[in-house]
Amino acid sequence: MTSATAFYFDELCMWHSTGLHALTLPVGGWVQPPAAAGHAESPETKRRLKNLLDVAGISRQLRQCTAAPASREDLLRVHGAAYLDEFKRISDAGGGELGPQAPVGPGSYDIACLSAGLAIAAVDAVWRGEVANAYVLTRPPGHHCLPDAAMGFCFLSNIAVAIEAAKARYGIERVAVLDWDVHHGNGTQAIYYQRPDVLTMSIHQDGCFPPGYNGSEDRGTGAGLGANINIPLLPGSGHDAYLYAMQLMVLPALARYQPQLIIVACGFDANAVDPLARMLAHSDTFRQMTTLLRRFAQQHCAGKLVLMHEGGYAEAYVPFCGLATIEALSGLSSEVVDPLLDFIRQQQPCAAMQQLQRQLLDEMASLHGL
Repeated sequence: MTSATAFYFDELCMWHSTGLHALTLPVGGWVQPPAAAGHAESPETKRRLKNLLDVAGISRQLRQCTAAPASREDLLRVHGAAYLDEFKRISDAGGGELGPQAPVGPGSYDIACLSAGLAIAAVDAVWRGEVANAYVLTRPPGHHCLPDAAMGFCFLSNIAVAIEAAKARYGIERVAVLDWDVHHGNGTQAIYYQRPDVLTMSIHQDGCFPPGYNGSEDRGTGAGLGANINIPLLPGSGHDAYLYAMQLMVLPALARYQPQLIIVACGFDANAVDPLARMLAHSDTFRQMTTLLRRFAQQHCAGKLVLMHEGGYAEAYVPFCGLATIEALSGLSSEVVDPLLDFIRQQQPCAAMQQLQRQLLDEMASLHGL
């Protein structure tokens, strides 16, 4: 039986090159070339997720899709012409640094346009009711990208480009974006900070990236006041913190806002073994958060839910988090057992730390009237 969940993927997205790095450090000087893998934002994490879906028998039950690249018209609704021209120039010249932690390789501009195109197509299909919901394996990611600046491995704001395309075509009035990537969704926040038509929420590790950012008191400005919610969590917060944040803040905020469409910036870098963060989430954390959102979407916005892949840099573990998420999104199941689940469950913070984190979340909820 085929699921009504669509899976958007294109192998060309895996061909975006970040150049020679060790984790995130450019090779040279005192930085020794790596033996393998190289840059943290490697295609292997995403490709291994796709491969696990294949061998687990899930892929054949999803509606597998690709899409055309985003057009320049689509991109210009979010990004400036001068920025796009510079991105294309560097890409066509063979690569370079477009911004902080934003290395470009040959052809990266065209691949980023394809990544954004997958996002557009998924939102379009879900909005039109052609599929129940969708997962998009976008690469390069997008949630750090500003209108006129790349950063944090992100070159185009995939989510914003998809939202603006859908608004232009269908006149959608209220969209909610939940970002559970471990790093703050600063790009999406900046794009919509003064607008009430997109609710932006970010659950992230306090101070991780952008470095030092907390954001708990940043609620939007002007017409957008109250339409931005940040939920920074203490480093080392685990499964309980994420589920408590969802129940205490995210779901009530969604119920108050009543979005017509929900999009998730679905990073898996809050997992316990990620090299770029210090949280303790596991595959069941992502499974349960997805289940909560799917249930809410079915009850409040005709099930219109799209998950777009962002970060996650533990090559061995991201596939298990992604599989759990896609099983929860689609209602499918496999025989795959997460080999690290029990190990990570045993590392969860003590009761005193969990209580401290809950108290901090209670204070944040009060700030937003939740």
